[in-house]
Amino acid sequence: MNKDFKGTGVAVVTPFHKQRNVDFTALGSIIEHIIKNGVDYIVCLGTTAESVTLTEQEAMAVIDYTIDAVNSRVPIVVGMGGNNTSHIVDKISKTDFTGISAILSVAPYYNKPSQKGIYEHYKAIAEVCPIPIILYNVPGRTASNISAETCLQLAHEFPNIVGIKEASGNFAQCMEIILKKPKNFNVISGEDALLLPLMSIGLTGVISVVANALPKQMSTMVNHCLKGDFKKAREIHYKILPFANAVFEEGNPAGIKAALEIMELSQNHLRLPLTKIGKPLYTRIENIIKEIIDKK
Repeated sequence: MNKDFKGTGVAVVTPFHKQRNVDFTALGSIIEHIIKNGVDYIVCLGTTAESVTLTEQEAMAVIDYTIDAVNSRVPIVVGMGGNNTSHIVDKISKTDFTGISAILSVAPYYNKPSQKGIYEHYKAIAEVCPIPIILYNVPGRTASNISAETCLQLAHEFPNIVGIKEASGNFAQCMEIILKKPKNFNVISGEDALLLPLMSIGLTGVISVVANALPKQMSTMVNHCLKGDFKKAREIHYKILPFANAVFEEGNPAGIKAALEIMELSQNHLRLPLTKIGKPLYTRIENIIKEIIDKK
């Protein structure tokens, strides 16, 4: 099993029933859909999974179900981050990581730490985590940016920090990391719509939201990029770009959950404070999906 986290990862949604309890049957259907269509690994309990709205018991149930459903076919990465360093360190210390290949740890949010604070946060995590760590830089959500300098310091000092999911959209920052990173450190796109140009500068893949619905298209595009065939990748990029833009238009995962309902993979329910997308966007996503599927 490939555990270097190159290629296509999927930030899997958490489907809910109408009563807002976890729909494990739908979760199983989505996992089958994405694995059968060529993804390289799965990310469980990321932002797209509405993980902050799950109880500890629900989160553990989702992890356990995912491990069983995946059945060692692809690596599983589990979201495990926050803005209370000691809480995360304690949680990691008490976790049984059997069946889990790595954690994805988001930059501390809300309390807006300095770069020294961000470094010390990840240092504390790296010193206790028994499995690989992928940093997650998403300034649009966290209000804190992991600078290239901080990322590189962590990458060079801690061998178990094996990559970063970069969702800053900052090409200059990504290029600086790529230029100076350790050989086996992966810079992974967190931006579906920017995936093609980001891979052209040296990113090694994506942790994708779009791939919940379109795993085959995303995986094929990423594989073309990894082989240096950007002409073929560009054809797929522009085919799915309207979808990639539309599903984020009224927030994530509201857009992708609507798409999964349209594709009859799950129901379209979210937990507050998130709400469903509006009818006009829903209809537009429906039409985009029909066009993509019809032109396979």
